[in-house]
Amino acid sequence: MIDAYLEGGMILVVAILFAGQVMFLQKTLMGKLGEIEQITIKLIDRFGRTDDVNMRHYENTIKEIDDISDSINYLKGKINGRGS
Repeated sequence: MIDAYLEGGMILVVAILFAGQVMFLQKTLMGKLGEIEQITIKLIDRFGRTDDVNMRHYENTIKEIDDISDSINYLKGKINGRGS
């Protein structure tokens, strides 16, 4: 009779330890998943900011090219106006 209680007690202890381990692993993994989520969000945000900076540089370059084209066209007009 005592052996049955001991065996049942050991099964209960093992079940409690197993449940505790599962809960511990779940909390640990959810914490790590939260950290990975935050890192991913930061990376996406940084890529977005980098894209904005690159777009501004591109727009500034296009503006400069347009200004130079306008100046060249003005000079061409001056040259063609003298030849007439």
